[in-house]
Amino acid sequence: MWIALVVILLIIVVPIFWAVSIYNGLVALRNSFKNAFAQIDVQLKRRYDLIPNLVETAKGYMAHERQTLEAVIAARNSAHSANQKAASDPTDAAAMQQMANAEAGLSGALGRMFALSEAYPDLKANQNMMQLTEELTSTENKISFARQAYNDAVMYYNNGIQSFPNSLIAGFGGFREATLLESTESPEERKAVKVSFS
Repeated sequence: MWIALVVILLIIVVPIFWAVSIYNGLVALRNSFKNAFAQIDVQLKRRYDLIPNLVETAKGYMAHERQTLEAVIAARNSAHSANQKAASDPTDAAAMQQMANAEAGLSGALGRMFALSEAYPDLKANQNMMQLTEELTSTENKISFARQAYNDAVMYYNNGIQSFPNSLIAGFGGFREATLLESTESPEERKAVKVSFS
């Protein structure tokens, strides 16, 4: 009788502990990718804070490029808004795609501004502009590293929720697939630059 009771308890208790263990592992993976996104968010906020100072410094030298400077600020505001939406729920694929597109727009606007600034030697020599540009470059590098860490964490999480038997628990636990942050560059932008000295 006792043996039958112990066997019945084991048949009930072991699967419960197994399911709880899988669920807790999935929660840890989800929290890991959300933390990785939070690291991106910190660097993006730093970037958003630097851009108005950069534009304000450039404004004094690039008075004839007002449209470009306004485009940078508009792209910054759009990216900031999209980032806030994505930060509220990093599992929302549409919000993540919107953020990636807005970030690409901001990078393009900044690129145009820096290209135009080449025509203004006094701006390039400005100490404040050099410092802000260096800080922005450093921040961009940190964003790249944070994105890589985020994509790694998303890959582990997605593998965790898609593999069997975890997928059974993930379905009942409401775990949704997370979205990777992929490049939004066109195929032409991804091509290697050809350098010719002839």
